[in-house]
Amino acid sequence: MKSIKLGIVPPQQYVLNDSLHQLFDAVNIVSVQGYDEERRVIYWNVGSELLYGYSKEEALGQKLEDLIIPPSMRELVITAHHNWITQGTKIPASEITLCHKNGSDVSVFSSHVLFINQYNKKQMYCLDVNLADVKHAQSQAEFKDHMLKTIIEALPDLFFLMEMDGTIIDYHGADQKNLFVAPSQFIGKRMTDLLPDEAVSKFQAHIDKVLHQHGMTTFEYELNMPQGLVYFEARLSYLASYNQIVAIIRDISEQYKSAEIIRKQAYFDALTSLPNRFLALDRLSQMLLESERNDEQTAVLFLDLDDFKKVNDSLGHEVGDKVLIESANRLKQTLREADIVGRLGGDEFIVLLRGIKEQHDALVITDNLLKAFRAPFIIDGRELMLTVSIGVAIYPENGLCASDLLRNADTAMYRAKDLGRNTSSFFSKEMNAMMIRRFKIEEQMHGALERNEFELYYQPQFDVKKRQITGAEALLRWHNSTLGNVTPDEFIPIAEHTGLIVPIGRFVLKQALHFLHQWQNIYQQKYTMAVNLSPRQFRDAELLSVITNAIIDANVSAEDLELEITEGVLMIGQSQIHDALVKINALGIKLSMDDFGTGYSSLSYLRQYDFDVLKIDRSFINGIPLNKADCELVNAIISMAHSLGLTVVAEGVETLEQLTLLDKLGCDLVQGYYFSKPIPAKLFLDFAANYNLKK
Repeated sequence: MKSIKLGIVPPQQYVLNDSLHQLFDAVNIVSVQGYDEERRVIYWNVGSELLYGYSKEEALGQKLEDLIIPPSMRELVITAHHNWITQGTKIPASEITLCHKNGSDVSVFSSHVLFINQYNKKQMYCLDVNLADVKHAQSQAEFKDHMLKTIIEALPDLFFLMEMDGTIIDYHGADQKNLFVAPSQFIGKRMTDLLPDEAVSKFQAHIDKVLHQHGMTTFEYELNMPQGLVYFEARLSYLASYNQIVAIIRDISEQYKSAEIIRKQAYFDALTSLPNRFLALDRLSQMLLESERNDEQTAVLFLDLDDFKKVNDSLGHEVGDKVLIESANRLKQTLREADIVGRLGGDEFIVLLRGIKEQHDALVITDNLLKAFRAPFIIDGRELMLTVSIGVAIYPENGLCASDLLRNADTAMYRAKDLGRNTSSFFSKEMNAMMIRRFKIEEQMHGALERNEFELYYQPQFDVKKRQITGAEALLRWHNSTLGNVTPDEFIPIAEHTGLIVPIGRFVLKQALHFLHQWQNIYQQKYTMAVNLSPRQFRDAELLSVITNAIIDANVSAEDLELEITEGVLMIGQSQIHDALVKINALGIKLSMDDFGTGYSSLSYLRQYDFDVLKIDRSFINGIPLNKADCELVNAIISMAHSLGLTVVAEGVETLEQLTLLDKLGCDLVQGYYFSKPIPAKLFLDFAANYNLKK
């Protein structure tokens, strides 16, 4: 801040008329300073005090250049003042920056007048208007303008200003790669004259809309650009004050692609690209509405690949996936263009046939699908034979809604499986009753163990020569308060399908071995206990530990346990099955081939694994007294088993003739109704006691 002396009041000849002074004193929003010919202050109003910080007393008598003129301007100011005084060259009004008492800049608009007072002395008066607010407003405007330009350059959007008829009058946008034509080609032209017809129709419709509604409207359109198909979102806003329209255009191709990916994931199967369950059922619902309007039928086909699990388990999921992809291709190639094929999950597919006039139309297509799957699959150089089972439900005869039709087609598919697979089956009311029964069984089976509804029955096994009891087979029975007695043929497949067979199987093993311990203690004699193992139990990672712990808990010998395995277990073909069987054999537990003769490759399995027992299925035993072929076949089985060192058990022995003939053929053990049907534990012990007394 400058250090100055207090000013000296100028002599009278330098003072202006008091009336003009009074006018300037009344104005404090404008700075008014008076200077004599030597540039000394002769007048300093309140406005000057407020603007420059010097009081009137401080300013009077001081020279202009010593008060408010920046050093860089002093020579210029002195010269300009001198020229005006001596030569009459006026100092023009201008915007300048002067100094405040504290040294800060003061922006003013300064204008000057020259008076000659009554003493013929020239006096210059400066009228300075403070430009601080103007400068601040200007600075803010410049900042906002710069900020707006920066934002526009940073945004990916294109901005167009249009007249009400769509004529483009201004444009902004940092990235011009999404411009359909160059700015030089569209400024002054209507947007609707520049774009393809489809985009034009959308623009025109929304321009009309925004003009009528005076708000904002949004729509999407697409353009073929040099870089490919580009998707845009347009937002139109009406500026009523100017009768103009602002259009903001954004490239939404990435969002569109992302949304398309999400949509595909939500509605299409990732592996086969077929419609998934959700989309297939939605399309079925639409087809049903069409069928109702057109008085037509719609067929729903439920397809399941036969033995697909064996492919997954033996060859791996990668091969299984390739089979599913090839299956999807065969379905699409076989069907009509109007038909729809989808993947429900796993190896299950759905086919929707529209415009069916009669059942025969669906039958023809179904037969074509069966034929398509009878050709071998060539996967990674392997030739795989995979067939398909198909269930068919027809609208409106077999259901009026999508869920009912799908359920009934599923029921018919299971019927096709029962018929031997590689075939089709049309839904019937009888099947519906069967499936209702199946659902009830499955429902009641949950919690059956906790409710103690399961009980073990035992069927004794006899030495053919000695007619002595040597062991028993444990057989599961189920009595439910709602369903009554449910046969094993009904509930075992359902337990296997749902996985409930695993906890149920553990219960059977534990109960059977505890009964064996009780039985052996009563008679102080060795007996064997045969327990069945299902395919699903072999997928239980804890199977071996469960068996080992059950033997230890029951305090019986491993050699007294006989595990019966059907060919279905062995056909799974997984390495874990092989390893489990080897470990079971190593524990000293007997392995029994159950239902021998009902499969196709049992002989090969007898060579692969160390079986101890072979059980001949009851279907061969029934006819041996009367049917020579059956008798010779049983004789061959017994001879072959003995040559392999196996003990032979004949199941389903019901007559003395059968028993006598089996004795002659050299059969080792038998079980069947001739001796006893399966009975509960207490009755079994009573039967064994009575039988021993008779002997």
